[in-house]
Amino acid sequence: MQFETITHPAPTSDAARKAAIVDPGFGTVFTDHMVTIDYDEEKGGWHSARIGPREAIPLDPASSVLHYAQEIFEGMKAFPHADGGLAMFRPEANAQRFNASARRMAMPELPEELFLEAVQLAVKTDAKWMPDIDGGSLYIRPFMFASEAFLGVRPAKQYKFVVILCSSGSYFKGGVNPVKIWVSQDHVRAAIGGTGAAKTGGNYAASLVPQAEAITKGCDQVVFLDAAEHKWVEELGGMNLFFVRSDGSVITPPLTGTILPGITRDSLIAMLREEGLDVREEPYSIQQWRAEAESGELLETLACGTAAVVTPVGTVASPDGEFTIGAGGIGQMAMKMRERLVELQHGRVADPHGWVMRV
Repeated sequence: MQFETITHPAPTSDAARKAAIVDPGFGTVFTDHMVTIDYDEEKGGWHSARIGPREAIPLDPASSVLHYAQEIFEGMKAFPHADGGLAMFRPEANAQRFNASARRMAMPELPEELFLEAVQLAVKTDAKWMPDIDGGSLYIRPFMFASEAFLGVRPAKQYKFVVILCSSGSYFKGGVNPVKIWVSQDHVRAAIGGTGAAKTGGNYAASLVPQAEAITKGCDQVVFLDAAEHKWVEELGGMNLFFVRSDGSVITPPLTGTILPGITRDSLIAMLREEGLDVREEPYSIQQWRAEAESGELLETLACGTAAVVTPVGTVASPDGEFTIGAGGIGQMAMKMRERLVELQHGRVADPHGWVMRV
């Protein structure tokens, strides 16, 4: 498929762009361009691929996404390398997960090679938006939504795939610090057979009330327990968890369909095993978390995701009281894994897994 290029009539000036990316934060400084590809079942599928100015998307009030929430997205990053080039981290895994989400939400799959071509084109076009700061990156947001105008509960026949970018700094204000998390008592993120493993907006919408509750309790993030027994630790609002223990083992909750199969999570499993640790994907209860933290058997808890990379959990709070992980600070394994991952993403160390894709 050939991409049509639409010239931007008024791109951001060099001066304005440089000022905007000095301290971009996360998710608010957007680049000039976007990629779009349309899907129409009656026209044979995907068509009309283009890159042009980032602009508002016209939507009919009856567009299916507004009523029945057929929508999925991905979160990725492009990183600067010392030679001036850019690279993405495991983008083929994002393409595969995007299609897994599409299947669960009854949406058409996008060929993986077309997904990769679209995100690379977006990054190449707006490469100058890369912030020249420590930890700077281009955050890539591919997404797809149902655009057909109709009212009726069935899969739509028309969709739009879009890629937008934003200049990105640190996800957490103040850089890498231990986070305090609140154990949600009255809300769950997903149940067996639901959409927990799909990267769809509804899962995140469901986390907003408990996340707000966590903030009122003086915490940074919320952690969800399973829907059936309200006993087993699953994930944070947007990050997977790892439990590093004194016997050399590491536990991470298993992929049973209720949590997102994180790409950072998958990468950490491989990297922790390279450190000689016994990584096990198995259930881990909130009672076990508290008991092992209090006994000292639990050394660290790591939260991980594309945006936050690897972040240590320092304190866990609930109506039953608080408990601290280790000394409550930044543990050795958290920093080691974060540094290994960042060094790999920026091309400063060898890439034995073939995870880094140059743009």
